[in-house]
Amino acid sequence: MSIFPTKILLATDGSEEATVAAQTAVDLTNKTGSELHLTHVMHVPLYMDSSVERIRIVGEVEVDLRHEAREFLKQQIEQIRAAGGSVARSYLKVGKADEQIVTLAEEIEAGLIVIGSRGLGGVSRALMGSISDSVVRHAHCPVLVVRNEPREEMESIFPTRILLATDGSEEAELALWTAVDLANSTNSELHVATAGWPDIPEYVELLEEAYRRLEREAKQTLDEQVKKIEQAEGVAAKAHLRMERLPGKEITHLADEVNAGLIVMGSRGLGGMRRLLLGSVSDSVVRHGHCPVLIVRQER
Repeated sequence: MSIFPTKILLATDGSEEATVAAQTAVDLTNKTGSELHLTHVMHVPLYMDSSVERIRIVGEVEVDLRHEAREFLKQQIEQIRAAGGSVARSYLKVGKADEQIVTLAEEIEAGLIVIGSRGLGGVSRALMGSISDSVVRHAHCPVLVVRNEPREEMESIFPTRILLATDGSEEAELALWTAVDLANSTNSELHVATAGWPDIPEYVELLEEAYRRLEREAKQTLDEQVKKIEQAEGVAAKAHLRMERLPGKEITHLADEVNAGLIVMGSRGLGGMRRLLLGSVSDSVVRHGHCPVLIVRQER
């Protein structure tokens, strides 16, 4: 059920976090037997004035930008090769970065997109927080959002502690298999957590027995996930149960507590009273987590 091996699409703009994303993508590719593809989306300035002179100027600017972008891609490929990786194919795209990345991933049937959490600023920027957020929301495949301090040389975050946040939903189960495969492939330590709170208004006070019942249900879900990890030939170093009103915040805090180098979770979870992880929770973790976050979804 794991997504690996697969085609990994690395989107880069030359920013510091994109460089760390490249480091991670290279190591993932090598350790999972996957195929690495590279893309850069260039931004061409648009003008309201449609005069012939303006069109000529924009055309000249685009030619220069394309040349710079091709040279940039060549540099990225050389850096990846120097790190012991190889690029199956590179793609230069023009337009809105999030749309181009999502579309390209579908075209090449990528099984994973790797992207920095934010990119360059100003006119030259290609990837920013809003773009990585959009890619996570609209991609047909899992997305690994990377943030971290830049490293002097191409090296990976692996091996590391992997925190699997799960609620037992269908997409969380695929996240489980992916986390197990990653832990085994990268010799990492796997932790599993269930964090949540009943879907009720804050002003409603739960009776103690009702709270305990919900806690038992969450504990049962966590125990089931540990068993599934074992069935997938994985090992859960530790299981964590957290009952908080803000699951996303709690998962982020837990990742810091265990010094996790990667968080893995489904893109959405169960609905209604039983929900533990929802799209809004994964959004929160992607935005506020202090380490890379892998959002796993069933391919559409």
